[in-house]
Amino acid sequence: MLAVALTACTAARLAYNQAPTISYWWLDAHVDLDDVQATEARDALDQFFQWHRRNELPVYASRLREWQALANSDLSPTQVCAQFEDVRERIERAADQTVDPFSRLALQLTPAQLEHLQRHQKRGNEEFEKDFLRGDPEQRLKKRLERATSRSEMLYGTLSQEQRMLLRQLIQASPFDAQRTQAERLRRQADLLQTVRDAQAAPARATQLVREHYVRVNRSPTPGYEAYQRELVRQGCTQFARLHNSTTPEQRAHAVRVLQGYEDDFRVLSAQR
Repeated sequence: MLAVALTACTAARLAYNQAPTISYWWLDAHVDLDDVQATEARDALDQFFQWHRRNELPVYASRLREWQALANSDLSPTQVCAQFEDVRERIERAADQTVDPFSRLALQLTPAQLEHLQRHQKRGNEEFEKDFLRGDPEQRLKKRLERATSRSEMLYGTLSQEQRMLLRQLIQASPFDAQRTQAERLRRQADLLQTVRDAQAAPARATQLVREHYVRVNRSPTPGYEAYQRELVRQGCTQFARLHNSTTPEQRAHAVRVLQGYEDDFRVLSAQR
């Protein structure tokens, strides 16, 4: 939702209406679906987005209305984290709707498709390494700053030099550890592959096993990682609050217009059937 809320308003409706197709391409890229799987996947995605359009988009629109009011005032990290937690809960609610179709797909995947998935995972890991682990510390900081600046300017418009310096300082103070994050990515990927194998060995437990995998994605069993995640969230809330509190009336008005545009989009989309 946060990603959608920071793209062009006119693109949001088009992107959402194309979401079933885009999601299918994403899934097919991961496991190379056969014809039968493709048909079932398209049907499942259509059902998911019908549910999502009917049940979730009206909630998103209401949250965006609340965010417009918040945008006109200074924010505390606690307020930001409360909104983050609400979004996280909505994402988990949506993810719960995918347990059954993913359980069915897990039972259908062939050894060749699992090898395809591993190759796809490897490419993603190489991209992560390129983005976050290569180069000297200054180069890696520059990349992270460019991303943070781009996201922030989608909401607030052009940032001042002072605001860019503030973002740089906040990113430098972040507890983000790319190697630790990459290790967790690898753990989740191995967990996914093992979950599929376990489901195929015990088909009656497939739904339970996929649900348990989701839990381990959200709350890592790796010692200390959950505390690390909480600290990342806490720092992220502080970063957002401090940048927001540095914004001018004009920048806040820009944010309100962006959020209003998305509220309108979500209300239109939720009314479509």
